Parts: sequence; structure tokens; C-alpha cells
Amino acid sequence: MALTDETDQEPQPSAPPPPPAAGNGDGAARMPRWLPRAMVLALTLIACFQLGSWAFHQLLGLLINILIAFFLALAVEPAVSRMATHGIRRGLATFLVFFAVLIASVGFVVLLGSMLAGQIIEIVDEFPRYLDSLINWINQSFRTELSRVAVQDSLLHSDWLQRYVQNSASGVLDISTTVLGGLFRLLTIFLFSFYFAADGPRLRRTVCSVLPPAKQVEVLRAWEIAVDKTGGYIYSRGLMALISGVAHYILLEILGVPYAPVLAVWVGLVSQFLPTIGTYLAGALPMLIAFTVDPWYALWVLGFVVIYQQFENYVLQPKLTARTVDIHPAVAFGSVVAGTALLGAVGALIAIPAVATLQAFLGAYVKRYDVTDDPRVHGHRRRGSGRTLARIRRALRRGSARLRPPAGPPRRPESDA
Repeated sequence: MALTDETDQEPQPSAPPPPPAAGNGDGAARMPRWLPRAMVLALTLIACFQLGSWAFHQLLGLLINILIAFFLALAVEPAVSRMATHGIRRGLATFLVFFAVLIASVGFVVLLGSMLAGQIIEIVDEFPRYLDSLINWINQSFRTELSRVAVQDSLLHSDWLQRYVQNSASGVLDISTTVLGGLFRLLTIFLFSFYFAADGPRLRRTVCSVLPPAKQVEVLRAWEIAVDKTGGYIYSRGLMALISGVAHYILLEILGVPYAPVLAVWVGLVSQFLPTIGTYLAGALPMLIAFTVDPWYALWVLGFVVIYQQFENYVLQPKLTARTVDIHPAVAFGSVVAGTALLGAVGALIAIPAVATLQAFLGAYVKRYDVTDDPRVHGHRRRGSGRTLARIRRALRRGSARLRPPAGPPRRPESDA
């Protein structure tokens, strides 16, 4: 019976077989289908990034030239548009404006070069006299017996002078290459700026043709703000350069410094178009020329440069730039420093109009409210605020005194005798 019962029982299901080992037969684990494509896409993106970075560094000089040309075109846009309004073709108007700028620049460089050449020749001719006076002063002050002939022989036969002459002779080719490269860069900037100014309307139509109507209005508005701010910046700087040149010309004429008109133009242009430090850099040349006339005249020029810089910063510049480039002096200084750090001297030149344009464009979209009539807004404290604070302090002291526990152990009540 026991055997029969065991045979009549239903068979139990067997355990599932173990999973096949990885890499054995057809059941091996396979690579996901998306992984090869992801790897190819990642490598492609890396290659594109490297190619773009290489191209950007190779074309950085050209991009900077285009940026300078664009701001130069914005600066001459008001004059070109005014001439075009009076019936002159836009291309001819642009050519006339750039021709006037070129003639003024070439004339200034020629006058400055002739002045420097003549002054250098004069310094070389007077060098023996300066050297004799210096040697006599040294002999009288330090009881020495120096002579000009011995000093000249030691200078001519010195090793550092020979090395300097050799290095200068070997660097002539490098200087020529630098000059040619600068001329080519200047020609590139003028060419691009001429096209930007002459074909300004066509360029705006091309940009707007790829944008929806709402965006077109914003682009044209930003373009107009950039033209106004850049043109206003050039106008205000030109006016301040004129005032600075006239003031320094009067001083140099009173002192009898030679080449006063050219030096005045130099100070006016350099001091205004190199912000913050341009005044002191421009004043170095008049100080040098004045020193050749009389050493005390150089101190007079230095004092006048410092005083005029303060007058310009706190009196003249705020009034002239209030309607054109209305930015805070601290913001202007920070923008010049940032522009110099990013693009060097080019960044220093275009930093202020760029920041002014950005500030004006963002100011059109920032909602402003009326400021409450509170003395604290103007930096004054309200009347009675000191009394109110004193009352609050006295109330807090009284409250803390009441909550403070009594000092010493509590006294026991006396028992009745």
C-alpha cells in the first residue's frame, strides 16, 4: 500500500536551471545598442569643440578688428546719416567723413613726428653742455675730478652699449614687421568700418529679415541706442579734448615751451581717448619738452596737469556727459579696467560706450517706482529717531531689571518670640 501511494502521487516541478555564465554561447550579455552611437556622438562633439577653439584663437585678431570697425561705424553714423538726409549718397558721405578723419590723423602724426625729430636733434646737440654742467656739479659736490672726455670714452667702449647696438640692429627686422602688421590691421579696420557705415541700412535689413517682427523692433531699438551712445561719447570726448587742448596751449605759451600747438593737440586727444590714465600719459611729453627749457617749467606743467584732471573729473565731465554717456564714474572706471583686461587698449577705448549702450538698453526694460519722501533716502536721519531708540533702550533695561533675580540668599522670616 505504501508503494502504491507513493506511485500515485503527482510529480513535483523541478527547480529552474541556473542562468548561463557570461560569455558562454548565445545567452551572453550584449553591449547596448545606444552605447556605440553615444560614444561616436561624444567624440564628434569633442572634435567640434577643439576645432572651434582652434578657429576662434586663429581668428581672434580678425574678430577684434571687426569689433573696432563696428564701433567706429557707429561713431560716424550720425554724420553720415545727416549728410545722406541732405541728398548726398551714403557711400560718398561715408567716404568724405573717413577722408576728413584720415587727413586730420595724418597731419597730426606728421606734425608730432617733425616736432619729436627736431626736439631729439636739439637734445643731442645740447647733450655736451648738459653733460658738462652735470660733471661740474658732481665735482663740486663730491670733490671728484671727472672729465667729459673720460666719461664719453667709458660710455663708447662699454660692453652694455655694444650689446645694445647689436640687439637694436638685429631687431630692425622685427620692428619693420610690426609696423607693417599695424598698417595692415589699420587698413582692415577702416575697410570694415567703411562697409558697416556705407551699408548700414542694408545690414539692418539683413539682420531683421531672419527675425520675427517683435524681435526686429528690439534689434532696431538696440541699434539706435548704440548709435546715440557711441556718437554722444565721441562728441563729448571731442569737446573735452578741445577744451583740454586750449587750456594746455595757454599754459605752454605762457611758459614759452616750443611746439605748443602740437603738444596741446597731443594732450587733448590722448587724455580723452585713453580714459583715466590718458591725462598723465599725455602730460609726460610736454613735461619732457618743458624740462629742456627749464627744469622748473616741468614742475609747473605737472601741477597744471594734476589740477586740470581734478577739474575735468568733478566739474567739466559730469556736465558734458550728462546727456550723452550718463554713467557713474566708478562704473566707467570699472568698465575701463575690465575692457583692458579682456581686450587690452582696444577694450579701454570701447568699454565706456559699450557699457553706456548696455545700461541704456536695460534701463528701458527695468520698471521703476516713485521713491518715498523719506529723509533716509537722502542720507539724513529722521527727527526723533534717536529719542525713539533711547526710549526703547530704557524700556528694555527696566524690563531686564524686573526679571533679574534678587542677589544673595533669601531672608528667613523671623519667628515670634
